[in-house]
Amino acid sequence: MTFYILLAVAAVVTGSLLALVIHRHQSSAPSPLRASGLPAAVSTPTAYLMGLSPLPTRRAPGFTLTDQKGRTWSLSQFRGRAVVLEFMDPHCTDICPIVSQEFIDANRDLGSLSSRVAFVAVNVNQYFPSVANMAAFTREQRLNTIASWHFFTGPTPVLQRVWRDYGITVEAPNPKADILHTSLVYFIGPHGHERFIASPQVDHTAAGKAYLPAPSLSAWGHGIAQVAASLVH
Repeated sequence: MTFYILLAVAAVVTGSLLALVIHRHQSSAPSPLRASGLPAAVSTPTAYLMGLSPLPTRRAPGFTLTDQKGRTWSLSQFRGRAVVLEFMDPHCTDICPIVSQEFIDANRDLGSLSSRVAFVAVNVNQYFPSVANMAAFTREQRLNTIASWHFFTGPTPVLQRVWRDYGITVEAPNPKADILHTSLVYFIGPHGHERFIASPQVDHTAAGKAYLPAPSLSAWGHGIAQVAASLVH
């Protein structure tokens, strides 16, 4: 009898130690890292999802380009509003439509603050630089539902300068090839200074179709809105 009692006690102790080891292993799993200086309203998981980072304070490089309605604007004309800036290809069927939906969601989430935020994109496709190309993409992606949406284009040398200024790499070997470009979202404050940067993401089906799971898409839109709102509050 004593033998069986000792065996039972040993089993309990062993099980307890095993549970403790498992608990410690789970507790030591790395948590998402949070960069210092991020808006308090943006949760750590959302910041991690967005690859959100603060930027050293510098004035955002200026540019003067033409939007999808044929209007010429300078970046300085948005002073007083936060600017959410991305670089897009009007013929893109991959990440650009995903980011477009995130912008639409973010604009909705901003509510009454939406008038204080401008959503801006700069064309990265030198083979399709016309205002009509920008307008067609805007309609196709329903970006015209954002009152403050501007899809800018211009002469290739001017576009190339803007790409360089914002660290955007573009590979466009010929008009029929896919345009490969850096995808970054810049958050510019009302005083014209760069404040944050994020790295959009996309998944692909087995057939190669771009998508982002609905929870991630929603979190991205909400995160963009939270960062923009933090800049105008």
